[in-house]
Amino acid sequence: MSEPTKDRKAPDEHVRPDGVSDATVEALGSLSEALETVERARGHLYAFHQLTGGADLALDKAVTQLRAAGHPQQAEVVEREIMGRNVIPGCWTFQVVEAYNATYYQPFVDVETQIRQELAAGRRHLYEAELKEARRTRNHPDHTARP
Repeated sequence: MSEPTKDRKAPDEHVRPDGVSDATVEALGSLSEALETVERARGHLYAFHQLTGGADLALDKAVTQLRAAGHPQQAEVVEREIMGRNVIPGCWTFQVVEAYNATYYQPFVDVETQIRQELAAGRRHLYEAELKEARRTRNHPDHTARP
């Protein structure tokens, strides 16, 4: 049996700076959680972008098959009305993604970074790091403070 791993302290980047209150750590944790939710939303937006683009490209096959099956008018309707259509007025999905990134996502990231810098010397995940420290089993090889 191997010897137990010696516990080491959490890395400095996950240690609360002096003078930072519990309330501040909790508030920063909530801000971080909100940003993580925005990250998930952004991922869904990219999925929307890729799925919509894939569907548009798949219409090539449908149009070809409609023509081969003797339905040229219906193939023309799909080409004219659906293929290459904007998903919202004036925009394809890549433009929706770009607008979201510029208008909402990047400002959110910038504000979260600024506030974390101002209140906690830029340190990330202090709430989670303290929760990990409180919940881990000392001297257990799979509960170490750092990798």
